[in-house]
Amino acid sequence: MSTYNFGNRPADFAPIDLRNGTPDLDTLMTVAGWLTDALRAEYPGLVACGESVQRELALSAEDGLPPNRGRIRTALETVAIGAGAGTGSLTFTQQLLHALGL
Repeated sequence: MSTYNFGNRPADFAPIDLRNGTPDLDTLMTVAGWLTDALRAEYPGLVACGESVQRELALSAEDGLPPNRGRIRTALETVAIGAGAGTGSLTFTQQLLHALGL
């Protein structure tokens, strides 16, 4: 994990811990929000990808069904291709990919 400051995330931020299974939806939504914030600061052209992930997770919370993994994977892979190493955008993308098993 990078030592860069990723903006206004909480001081107690830690990577998503998968030892207890898949994180809950609230945790995933929080990290997706941090991803979108990081994209706004680092890669404004990719903000729509972060918003897409947030939208899919919010829809899942609303209807109680699993999130659309295909749409989330497409958005996260787009970010992974465009984001540079050591950036918050890439770190949050990798965490979400790993947490969702994509």
